[in-house]
Amino acid sequence: MSSTQSVTRRILRNPNTVVSTCQGKQLHAQIVKARATPHSHSLAWLCIIKCYVAHGLLRHSLATFNLMRASGVCPHRHVFPSLLKASTLLKHFPLAQSLHASAIRLGFHFDLYTANALMNVYSKFHPRLSANHVFDQFSRALQHHNNYNNTNGDNNNFTVKIDCVRKVFDRMPVRDVVSWNTVIAGNAQNGMYEEALDMVREMGRQNLRPDSFTLSSVLPIFAEHVDVIKGKEIHGYAVRHGFDKDVFIGSSLIDMYAKCTHVELSVRAFYLLSNRDAISWNSIIAGCVQNGRFDQGLGFFRLMLTEKVKPMQVSFSSVVPACAHLTALNLGKQLHGYIIRLGFDGNKFIASSLVDMYAKCGNIKMARYIFDRIEMRERDMVSWTAIIMGCAMHGHALDAVSLFEMMLVDGVKPCYVSFIGVLTACNHSGLVDEGWKYFNSMQSEFGIARGLEHYAAVADLLGRAGRLEEAYDFISNMAVEPTGSVWSALLAACRAHKNIELAEKVVDKILLVDPENMGAYVMMSNIYSAAQRWRDAAKLRVHMRKKGLKKTPGCSWIEVGNKVHTFLAGDESHPYYDKINEALNILLEQMEKEGYVLDTKGVLHDVDEEHKRNLLRTHSERLAIAFGIISTTAGTTIRVIKNIRVCVDCHTAIKFMAKIVGREIIVRDNSRFHHFRNGSCSCGDYW
Repeated sequence: MSSTQSVTRRILRNPNTVVSTCQGKQLHAQIVKARATPHSHSLAWLCIIKCYVAHGLLRHSLATFNLMRASGVCPHRHVFPSLLKASTLLKHFPLAQSLHASAIRLGFHFDLYTANALMNVYSKFHPRLSANHVFDQFSRALQHHNNYNNTNGDNNNFTVKIDCVRKVFDRMPVRDVVSWNTVIAGNAQNGMYEEALDMVREMGRQNLRPDSFTLSSVLPIFAEHVDVIKGKEIHGYAVRHGFDKDVFIGSSLIDMYAKCTHVELSVRAFYLLSNRDAISWNSIIAGCVQNGRFDQGLGFFRLMLTEKVKPMQVSFSSVVPACAHLTALNLGKQLHGYIIRLGFDGNKFIASSLVDMYAKCGNIKMARYIFDRIEMRERDMVSWTAIIMGCAMHGHALDAVSLFEMMLVDGVKPCYVSFIGVLTACNHSGLVDEGWKYFNSMQSEFGIARGLEHYAAVADLLGRAGRLEEAYDFISNMAVEPTGSVWSALLAACRAHKNIELAEKVVDKILLVDPENMGAYVMMSNIYSAAQRWRDAAKLRVHMRKKGLKKTPGCSWIEVGNKVHTFLAGDESHPYYDKINEALNILLEQMEKEGYVLDTKGVLHDVDEEHKRNLLRTHSERLAIAFGIISTTAGTTIRVIKNIRVCVDCHTAIKFMAKIVGREIIVRDNSRFHHFRNGSCSCGDYW
């Protein structure tokens, strides 16, 4: 026997020694050349087929199987798990059917590994497939065996009757842990939680101990049901049996605790892992962000990079929204650059996150640029909603409405948030008839229940148009109980249209449902002051003091040089306060030359006029803007976030500031974005 034949036979006895596609092809060539065992040795064919599947040459493996059958060789019993894996990777269900039929005909369907592979196939292709088609109509499956290359892979004809996976499982004479895990995982992944838990209990009764895969399959069930008690029981079992250090168990525990809002336990589970992979890092980052711990989530992302773990695409779907919530534009830009370098910018989910991030951070132009680069067929409801909502928040009302119509033409069904966006856009542009049309279409055309945000948007729309009584009746006849926020939209309209009588009725409605609503008191006091009804304004302030109500302190943020600077009203603690104060004095002098007059009517404190003037000029947004002006180069856009509504005097002052310094100043308050440019604001002085 030649040395080549000896090597070939040794490889055939141990197929796992073939570790590359090239070696597999060489082996195949030697078999064909030497005619070593072409007609009798099924192990040779098995080796080649396994090698092709292992290296992704799926169609080669199937062609080899056909060649083997045509040569009259009976397949080795271990060939079907590899072929079934190939059918799964090819997403070709009729092929899986034909292989199942072939396994039955050859008597291999009772083989443990083949049966496990069959259950895996059925759990992957369809959650619940008709057993009739697979078992009772066996002849049809046999026909597929010879004709699978001519089928189109359509499995829509399968009737949902009983679980195919369970049917295979029940017919197995011998079952191992993999068998049980396949059924448990299939049930869990398809929302059949009780069935999955029942199988775990039954597994224990069969004296089979659940392994790490079993636990990682059932932990998401408790996460879905927010059942941290049962989740802790599983955690305890994992610790007792030494599974808690397993990376899959660890990631599942992190996710479970986070979804049960126990982030501190997620963090503890994360740090107990000795080996952390990208999945465990993603789990802790997502858990922090989903629970509003945005800084902590970003901190974990930075730590992941420090430990040389390459981010996955899903990593950015968590950290980019964190930047959006923190309005950390510079950090968001850095992440965007990293995304491009990694080649992830084509991912539609990441692109949608970037659209939302740029919009919420005040750069609507960049948001629109990214959206326009998403291929039309890739635009889903999330990406459309992100750009519609972004345009609406920034006052680009007509763009938002146009985009909403484009979305409908594109065949994408709008969601709850999409309608908030388009109604807000109609509100900002005074499109009353269009607003009514969209509001009425929610339930009649799309089956979406109207929420408080939709009612508030329509009330604001009517109020902005001066139809105050109509708005009052609309709110009074809402299908759900109106909240203070809905009535507050009408109160703002009463202030804009100077309707004191209706404003008083609205305030009563607000305080009836929300007695501690400080904003209502402040706005009503401003309405009285604007009408020079000083006594009524004073009585309201006295009432506020008696109730112990205090106005929410104004707080503003600005990001300069990758650092977020925070300012409170009247705050002198910033290290650059002297320069900020000097800049404000210079600006005020120039503003007064341009015609600006401090409006102290909105100051509710019982102090003298000079003190009121000083309180106004040191409002938090003015301090932040002045700091931005002295800390950035000429022409740089100033972006400021404020926690409460911008007051009337500051709104007027910022228009003068933007004109004098020749910059765009973007302020996001608790209701919308204000783009100040050349002495005017995008809100049209209505906010």
